[in-house]
This record gives sequence, C-alpha cells and structure tokens, in this order.
Amino acid sequence: MVNAVRWGILGTGKIARAFATALKDVPGAVLAAVASRSLDKAQAFSHEFGGASAFGSYQELANADGVDLVYVATPHPQHAENALMVLRAGKGVLVEKPFTMNLREAEQVVTLARTRRLFLMEAMWTRYLPAFEEVQRIIASGEIGEVSQVVADFGFTASFGPEHRVFNPQLGGGALLDLGIYPLSIAAALLGPVAVVKAQAVMGATGVDVQTGFTLRHEGGGISVCSCSFQARTPCELTVSGTRGYVRMNTMFHRARSVTVTLEDGSTRTVDTPYIGNGYVHEVMEAQRCFLNGLTESPAMRLEETLALMGVMDEIRRQVGLAYSADRGG
Repeated sequence: MVNAVRWGILGTGKIARAFATALKDVPGAVLAAVASRSLDKAQAFSHEFGGASAFGSYQELANADGVDLVYVATPHPQHAENALMVLRAGKGVLVEKPFTMNLREAEQVVTLARTRRLFLMEAMWTRYLPAFEEVQRIIASGEIGEVSQVVADFGFTASFGPEHRVFNPQLGGGALLDLGIYPLSIAAALLGPVAVVKAQAVMGATGVDVQTGFTLRHEGGGISVCSCSFQARTPCELTVSGTRGYVRMNTMFHRARSVTVTLEDGSTRTVDTPYIGNGYVHEVMEAQRCFLNGLTESPAMRLEETLALMGVMDEIRRQVGLAYSADRGG
C-alpha cells in the first residue's frame, strides 16, 4: 500500500476502540499492533479489528518491528510513562488527551521527542475537525468583525460509581482533565495564548472536581468563559463573537457537522462541514500527513501550545485545590 502508516495502540479500552474504528475510515491507515497488560484482552481486540499483532505488554509493542506510529490510549496517569517508552524505542507517538498529568511530565515527553527528532502530537481531536477549521476561516475573513470573546461548555451527567475512571483520583479523574481541556484548547486556539486564568470548582466525594468553571484573559485582549461538568448535561456549544456578529459550532461542538454565522443585521447562514466516521478520523489523517511529510509536530497544534495549555491546567488545579500523586513526582 502506497503511503501506508502502520499504527500500534497501547490500551484496549473505550477510547482505543473508538480509535481503531476510525482507522478503518482513513486511507492508508493500518492497525498493525495492539498491546494490553492482558494478552487475552489484546488478542480479543486484535480479533475484533482485523488481526493485528497482539502483545501482553506495552514494552513489547514499543519494541516491535512493523509499527510506525503508536497511539497511547491508556489511563491519564500512564500517558507520560508510555509516551517516553515509545519514543525511546524510536517510534512516533500520538498521545490521547490530557497529554500528561501536569506540565512537568509534558516537558519530559516533548524534550525527548525533540531530542530524538520523532513525531509527537496531542490527540486533541476536536482541533482537527472541519467545523473548527471553518470557524477559523470565517474569523480570518473578517465576516464577524474583530473577535474578542469565546463561550464554550462541555458537560454530561456522569452516573458512574466512585471507582469509575472519571471519579478515581488514581486514574486522573475529574471534569477538568477529562472535559475542560476541550473548551480550554479551542479558546486558546481562537483567541491566542492565555495570559490570566481564574477558576472555581465543585469537588466531589472522591476528591476530584465534578464541575469547574474558568475565565481566561488572552494575550490578544480577548476573554473566554469556559465550563465543564459531570453533574449537568450542558449544550456543549462553542460561540465566537466579534464586533459584527458571531459564529457557533452547532449540535455539540465536538460533533459539529455545521457552523452558523449570525450578523448584526439579523442575517444568518449555515455552512455544512464534513464529519467522517466517529470524528477521530480527522486527527488520524493529520497525524499521518505530518508523519509522511517528515514533520515532527502538527502545525495545527504545536507542542509549545500543548505545553502552554498543560501549564494553564496546572494553575486551574492550583486555584481549586486539585492535586494528583503525579504532582508529587510519583
């Protein structure tokens, strides 16, 4: 196959399944290997998704021949360790969000990738959606005037037990790392680097945040208002406003198939945008494009931005009193 990219996946959970499903819809994408700490789970996953090589340890996959890029789909606290392992084995990495638990870990991963000149990208899939690219084009065209405000929310009612990943502090639980990173990332992409952040949170019984709100002042002078919640099913909308009107990513911004522009004269227009498969397809296409062109990072979301956003999340956690064992260096 011309320009094929052979993928390995670390982990066999829900997000790994979504990614493997997306690979089927990407030209040139091949699922070459999957690894779990349980060989049985890896083999079952392999059988379901076309017979990729199955490994009973992550290290075995990292060392395996016939793999170009590795997608890290393990629980949050393992991201840094797993990404470092793959990079040391000489392979490029796509790391599921949140990239790591904190800025210190993120800097270690980015430094190693740069030293080895290997491809590294945060799997912030919403940043590669055509709807988001359309919003950027509309802003650049000047249609809604000078942009100065973003409002974004992401919330669902998490009716899981306290041991579930989203509530378990040992697994990096909490609304901010799981959901808040999405509005934060897009707000910074649209209004520029974050200069100041103010945050408040409601903490749950397990000691992680179950609802967090934060305002950002961006270096360009814009303001964004973001929220995330495990307690409320929110609209999950994103609106960017300027001097002449606003543009909205419709029907949950992470699943947007259209964007609507509303101007000061009352006129509106809606632009349909592609959304292939389950949405992860677009980030896979970008990772493969970069890898095949010899790039070590994506121009659409550079590593400097990943580091900056990790720093902002560290500050939000500091303000609301949310700490993880990774913050103690262990």
